Amino acid sequence: MAKSDSFFLRGIVTSNGTTYAQAEIDLGSYVNLGVSKSTLLRIHNISCQITDESDTANSVVGANMCRISHQLTTQSQVGIVTADDKSLICSGAMQLYNAQIAPDGSGVEDFATGFATQDFDVAPQQFTNGYLVGVDSLFLLVDQSTALTSGNVKVAYVMECTLENATQANSVALALSQQ
Repeated sequence: MAKSDSFFLRGIVTSNGTTYAQAEIDLGSYVNLGVSKSTLLRIHNISCQITDESDTANSVVGANMCRISHQLTTQSQVGIVTADDKSLICSGAMQLYNAQIAPDGSGVEDFATGFATQDFDVAPQQFTNGYLVGVDSLFLLVDQSTALTSGNVKVAYVMECTLENATQANSVALALSQQ
């Protein structure tokens, strides 16, 4: 098989407050590590969306200060990992801060979201030559520092992918980059 046309894989994970959560994305229909012929998945780019329970991205409201961390890995994890972990494919975060005064400048405290930023981590992710995957499952992780006043957080990923035959060259690259 030559490289396939690109297609999109999607995954979603929901956090129930401050408890770490992960969801499995099954790749069994795509990745085949056979004896005579193997098929690998190449991820070209990843986009993410962070929403609350209403599935509305612009209504995520924190509780004073909140960090929402999310990652995509090739192995199941018990918590958020650092970039030196070879199972990490993509990592992102959103930091929310609630202003303690109303946006109009009055002294009335309303704790509305003052700002949200992704400056503390990388997301979305675009790879120059793609990220080669040779595992049966990916794991989408989410953790947050405090519960949100707008409810549970949902993190959804969309990945542009292609399939390709395993060769000696890409098998060596895969072995060097992943566990």
